[in-house]
Amino acid sequence: MTVAAVSSFKSPLHQMTQTTPTCLWSDSVSTQDLPYSIEHGAVGATCNPVIVVGALKKETDAWRERIQALVQEMPIATEDEIAWQLVREMSVKAAALLKQIFDEQRGRNGRLSIQTDPRLFRDSKAMERQALEFDQLAPNMIVKIPVTSAGIPAIEEATYRGISINATVCFTVPQCIAVAEAVERGLERREREGKEISTMGPVCTIMVGRLDDWLKVLAEKDNVSVDPGYFEWAGVAVFKKTYRIFAERGYRVRLLSAAFRNHMHWSEFIGGDVVISPPHAWQVRFNASDIEIRSRINEAVSGEIVEELSRRFRDFRRAYAEENRGI
Repeated sequence: MTVAAVSSFKSPLHQMTQTTPTCLWSDSVSTQDLPYSIEHGAVGATCNPVIVVGALKKETDAWRERIQALVQEMPIATEDEIAWQLVREMSVKAAALLKQIFDEQRGRNGRLSIQTDPRLFRDSKAMERQALEFDQLAPNMIVKIPVTSAGIPAIEEATYRGISINATVCFTVPQCIAVAEAVERGLERREREGKEISTMGPVCTIMVGRLDDWLKVLAEKDNVSVDPGYFEWAGVAVFKKTYRIFAERGYRVRLLSAAFRNHMHWSEFIGGDVVISPPHAWQVRFNASDIEIRSRINEAVSGEIVEELSRRFRDFRRAYAEENRGI
């Protein structure tokens, strides 16, 4: 690409969104952060209680009056109940900023991802009920459901009911395959009944950086010495292997990269039909970089790195194996 062509883009992230299938979402519901992301090509955003706290710190003055009003409107509510109402209202406000994108892209993008209560992770029915409620908050919601043993059936049932899901807290290839198969079961049930699926946009979130973090903890705990640069490739290797499997099997759920620790959790996935969802600070950092925007998704992680991590860490073997048989 010529220098003139590159200069026509606002930023590296904007260039990625305009020249590759890779989508950008914002890991923020702050009305200060989200417009920046949209300007640079973002077509979605994510929310959870931690993200809401971060947004409130930035926008305390804007929300103080509403919080006081909620206390008056909900006189017997607990702090927890008021907090979850804030999650709902901040999510709806952010969703409105994405509605035009949602309409233009017919539901595949333009969604605000809202998280079910993580304390429900053992209760499929409770997660299903909350997913149904959250789906009704705005037409362009996508609902986060954790990938636990109870979460998998909730993901299938929510999908069957027409809810776009974001399967969250994935760390391993087997988890992602379980998600994809649950989504397929839900979609196939809808298809058999002649129900609409073309406007749904499910994603599966891999917490790429957290696998790297965990291997570093294990190395410290067990006195394991490996090339320190190898750790930064662990989550990347899992993501790329999962992407290949999804493509080969034709699964209809996109992967989403989260938990950023370095630029490779973005740059190594460019070119894939995937979602990159960095926090605002990482977006600013990426946009200030001179990293070349080119497809890397199909470039394999070094076999030497994968072999060394597999040899040294049982948990990496469990994360990377296509089928987890307790190895």
